[in-house]
Amino acid sequence: MSIFQDHQTRITTGLALVGAVLVIGLIDNFFLMWLVLGAVYILAFKEALNLFKIEDESLVLYAIGVWLVAGLYPYGDDLFVLAGVAYASAIAYNKELEWKSFFPFIYPTAGMLFIFTMYQEYGVLSLLWLLVVVAMTDVGAYAVGKSVGKTPFCETSPNKTMEGVLGGILVATLSGMFVGLFVVDLGVSFVISFMVATSSIFGDLFESSLKRAADVKDSGDLLPGHGGVLDRIDGYLFGAIVMLVLLRGLV
Repeated sequence: MSIFQDHQTRITTGLALVGAVLVIGLIDNFFLMWLVLGAVYILAFKEALNLFKIEDESLVLYAIGVWLVAGLYPYGDDLFVLAGVAYASAIAYNKELEWKSFFPFIYPTAGMLFIFTMYQEYGVLSLLWLLVVVAMTDVGAYAVGKSVGKTPFCETSPNKTMEGVLGGILVATLSGMFVGLFVVDLGVSFVISFMVATSSIFGDLFESSLKRAADVKDSGDLLPGHGGVLDRIDGYLFGAIVMLVLLRGLV
């Protein structure tokens, strides 16, 4: 009860998010998934503009364009590569453009496109698998870190401990291994769950490094008790890329 009282807003928001995700997953409709993931992407993209200290709000229109194409083009994860070629060409033509304006088209764009492509190729169960692994990494790391954590993990995120990180990866690997059986066999499920759990740790660290550079506590304030959208999906942005690459390579 004391944990709930101390984190009531965070827990309430978290339960609401979990409920929304479950409903969307049960409906399992392509257009609805594209629409919801697109809304998450645009919100995260706008937060990324602030973290990268980019003032050109018109870039959001290009992000919307990328997502519109993703709904029609069967290989959405390739779109950020095409965007890179296009932007490099634009910079070669116009010296007034800055490379940092392309950063949001890598992060969070790449991760969101991989999430959507994974849904298209491997179905909603693959997203459930990703959700379980990343969520259990966070839960396991928090529980183990709070109970026995003593060794600092890295300077980027002072609150993380080595014990917590290892505990989170272990809990997520074992949890995800069983969920992954709905998609792949046991050995592949174990390997992918372990790699996704590990990558989600560094996804969280990467966003922490961006916030530290931007001198902000959270990426936004949209989600009470959680901060911004990027604060909630940072692990998924790295985890989805690793999961889709390994699914294609190992299955």
